[in-house]
Amino acid sequence: MTLAIVLAADPAAGHLTEPGEPLTERLAAQWHRAGADDVRIAADLNELADLVAAATGPVLVSGADLVAHTAVLKHLATSPVGPTVALVLTDPPAPGQATVREERGQVVEVDAADASGVFGGALRVGAADLPALADAARRAAGGGPRNAVDRLVADLAARGTLIFAQRVRLLVAHRVGDEAQRVAAEAAVAAVDEDRAELKLSVKERDDFFTTFFVSTWSPYVTKAAARIGIGPTGVTMVSVAFAVAAAVLFGAGGRLALVAGAILLYLGFVLDCVDGQLARYTRHFSAWGGWLDTMADRFKEYVVYAGLGFGATHAGFRYGWALALAAMTLQTVRHMTDTWYGALHDEAARRPKVVSADAGGIGGKLNAASTRVQADTGSVSYWLKRTVVFPIGERWALIAIAAALFGPLVALVAVLVWGALAFAYTGGLRTLRARWMRVPVMATVDAGLHRDDGLLARTLPTARRPLLLAVLGALGSAGTLVWALLAVHGGGDLPVFVPVLALVLLLGAAQGSRAPHDGSLDWLVPAALRAAEYLFAIAVGVAGRAPAWLVFGYVLVLTLHHYDLTARLEKRQSAPPLHAATLGWPGRSVLLAIGLIAGYVSIALATLGAYLLVVFVASVVLAWVVLPARARGGVRSPG
Repeated sequence: MTLAIVLAADPAAGHLTEPGEPLTERLAAQWHRAGADDVRIAADLNELADLVAAATGPVLVSGADLVAHTAVLKHLATSPVGPTVALVLTDPPAPGQATVREERGQVVEVDAADASGVFGGALRVGAADLPALADAARRAAGGGPRNAVDRLVADLAARGTLIFAQRVRLLVAHRVGDEAQRVAAEAAVAAVDEDRAELKLSVKERDDFFTTFFVSTWSPYVTKAAARIGIGPTGVTMVSVAFAVAAAVLFGAGGRLALVAGAILLYLGFVLDCVDGQLARYTRHFSAWGGWLDTMADRFKEYVVYAGLGFGATHAGFRYGWALALAAMTLQTVRHMTDTWYGALHDEAARRPKVVSADAGGIGGKLNAASTRVQADTGSVSYWLKRTVVFPIGERWALIAIAAALFGPLVALVAVLVWGALAFAYTGGLRTLRARWMRVPVMATVDAGLHRDDGLLARTLPTARRPLLLAVLGALGSAGTLVWALLAVHGGGDLPVFVPVLALVLLLGAAQGSRAPHDGSLDWLVPAALRAAEYLFAIAVGVAGRAPAWLVFGYVLVLTLHHYDLTARLEKRQSAPPLHAATLGWPGRSVLLAIGLIAGYVSIALATLGAYLLVVFVASVVLAWVVLPARARGGVRSPG
């Protein structure tokens, strides 16, 4: 149940709208239309504190001086970025209004000297932060030289509450201090078509080059049509998956007509991949399930397409088509692991600005300043080059479609690998320099054991420090084993037993870093190194045991689904999957594969373990998104 509170403690509470209705009453009605279940008008901060103390769900708070589209309030109430969100405006601050400084969408400081905006007089507070809100209201109730709602947000931020920023774009929101300002603000609201603005807002403000110019120019029309038909974001996601699977089948079939048709379907599937998010933003139908499904579907679609390309290249006469598909999937997954953890690093750094500002004259500081300048100049060539060179999903899918249609699956896979490797080297090098400058032990603030995916075996081993060094050694051992296995099989021989055993020893050495503090400036690279170590070891075992290439690909694909589940939960600040312990951890899985290799049953080991992990994954999804939520609600209903 969502409670909205209009704080009538400020002078603006006495202002009347054009029909003679008090602003407080109009705001209360707007909160109702924005989705609040219960709306109250509080005379002062003490009354607000009492209402908050009795609340059990999110609380929406606004002052009495806000004139805005109802959609602005609805966007604040339904914002998916975090539990606690504050409205931030670009208006010049009036006396008594709090200014804010934002970084990466977070309000990192209130009343900062280098403020980036002004508090918009409204905020949503998540259930976990309600005790802090009630305490802040009681502390701020003593009065002061500023408006009550500004005292409230300043005290809440001073307590260290994580507050995200909700900017107003295309719509209108202003805080008014007198009748002239009220009249001007109401005229500005009336001049904007609210629905048309919301449709434009469904498109991301900043996206990549291909998406911006070849998708978002017409995808809003599809979004509008989907909303009218009544199809939801999840339905659009499922159609997008079907298009990608069909494209993969056509890429595997080969032939010019099939390749061109597959390229068209892949492009349309990507358009729908954008539409599902646009539809969620346009209709404000957000859910944890929808966000998780979108993340998982994106990766599944891309990797199924890699499988189609690998199959097509192999049947066109290239011996190593599946090997290229495996390499592309492994490279992309490791890249995504670094993306996720570098984002976490930046989020943590934003909450610790004093640490980040140190050594501003060093190379990391100069790179950070240069990156900030480029990102701010959204119309420049350097901006679009920076957005494109990192090889985002739109560019990947466009390259696959064009290369496959014109030259075939082999060229498409090689192109993806070459550009992906260059992008990985570019982003990895720059991020490493910037991370050393930031000096933020990002993994010290999260459950490192969970996101390392260590399992029971790792927790039983002795603890060793330097987790990044150990993880890198494990990855190098797996890579060396794979190279040796390829050379041995190509020469018609067998891989000596001591080679995978030595690699396994290095892997278990990497597992010893599980319980060690991840407090190094580069320890955000640990999960990616561990993913590389496990995947390369599994591929090496498959090569050495002469397992079918498609079987090795399928096994690694199941691993990627499991690991993307973990990263999606990290990004959404969710707990571990219900059956996480049953996945055995990457050391346990590697040991089982090594036993299968030594015993001479590699294909059986890959098939059995892969099938087991897939069953655990599906069961975990059902438990997490169907059974447990149904029990919490007291009924049974599918997620939607």
